[in-house]
Amino acid sequence: MTHGSDDGSVVPQAIDHAPHPGDAGAALAGLCGINEVAADLGITHRTLRFYEDKGLIEPARVGNTRIYSRRDVARMQLILRGKRLGFSIREIKEFLDLYDADPTQLEQMQHLVAQIRVRTRQLERQRAALDMTIAELKSMDQQASARITELSS
Repeated sequence: MTHGSDDGSVVPQAIDHAPHPGDAGAALAGLCGINEVAADLGITHRTLRFYEDKGLIEPARVGNTRIYSRRDVARMQLILRGKRLGFSIREIKEFLDLYDADPTQLEQMQHLVAQIRVRTRQLERQRAALDMTIAELKSMDQQASARITELSS
């Protein structure tokens, strides 16, 4: 049931092929319960309810039962991918809202590119800081090991 790219890239087209709200005929082919969606995505029921509470997905209800359309599942895949890439819930929501507001996806893609570039710069700064810390730890390790050898002799 998973859609999208195996390489972890953001694939907004996954939403294009999903039914839109009010399109009951198209949604019927892809309706799933919370157990199936959670299992397919490798997440918990609580995670699905969390993103529903945040307004990022809107499963239909039959009584107390949540029913997820292909669109909901595609949105969850984008949400999970965005979280893996370090985007905040607010940033993910902005991206998803742009999809709903801009059927051409131009604004969505422009926003995505800008956010990707910001996140890449952040990660590059973090990598540089990690590289410095690792180098310092290695130096300390060598110095301490040398001192141990010296004291053991």
